[in-house]
Amino acid sequence: MIEIHEVTKTFQDKKIFVTALKHVSFSMKKGEVVGLLGENGAGKTTLLRMIATLLSPTEGQVSVAGYDTIKEPDEIKKRIGVLFGGETGLYDRLTARENLEYFARLYGLSKHETKVRIDDLAKMFGMRDYLNRKVGGFSKGMRQKVAIARAIIHNPDIILFDEPTTGLDITSSNVFRQLVHQLKREGKTIVFSSHIMEEVTMLCDSVAMMHKGELVYQGNLESLYQAEGSRDLNYIFMSKLVRRDDYAS
Repeated sequence: MIEIHEVTKTFQDKKIFVTALKHVSFSMKKGEVVGLLGENGAGKTTLLRMIATLLSPTEGQVSVAGYDTIKEPDEIKKRIGVLFGGETGLYDRLTARENLEYFARLYGLSKHETKVRIDDLAKMFGMRDYLNRKVGGFSKGMRQKVAIARAIIHNPDIILFDEPTTGLDITSSNVFRQLVHQLKREGKTIVFSSHIMEEVTMLCDSVAMMHKGELVYQGNLESLYQAEGSRDLNYIFMSKLVRRDDYAS
């Protein structure tokens, strides 16, 4: 479903070149939920942006649902839903409903489909009380719920979430987790970054661990637990980073 082959991404900051990703390769199957782990600056968001066709690799290739992100970005955009941390993509002057209706139209949904989807999502996320209020006055958690609904309004096959539970309270975070389970049952492919190890453990089939732009591990969670002799994902992650740094030095 998603294939990443020898991807390197370099940015230029004035006269300095910064390598955000270094020869990253891995794949994700249809219906798989993959957790993307790494410290701030590890390259997680850069990788997600390349999958979403928002960035082009300096080297290497990324394909989504059989389409090349450079040659066929429009085909990919039809099939993905995206939510990046801190970027809700909402219009403050519009109500939550108007925002969702606007994005539904962009994806070609009919009026009937749009109404059904909005009603279902509003019920799922507990947004009915403020669906007709302008987003500009919303709390961070309220905005985040609308943003998640916006990302999946068109029922995409592939969903990319960057820190999706940021700003959500415990109840809303649990709603999000239930949503991921439901989407998985529907055969969706989901990639999300998170600093919450419990969330990754609960939701993911596999993980991709990143450190300083490099892939430290990618594979099945159960296989990882067996190989490391522990089910403490936080401990495993930190120990892998230490081992990687020791090896590099």
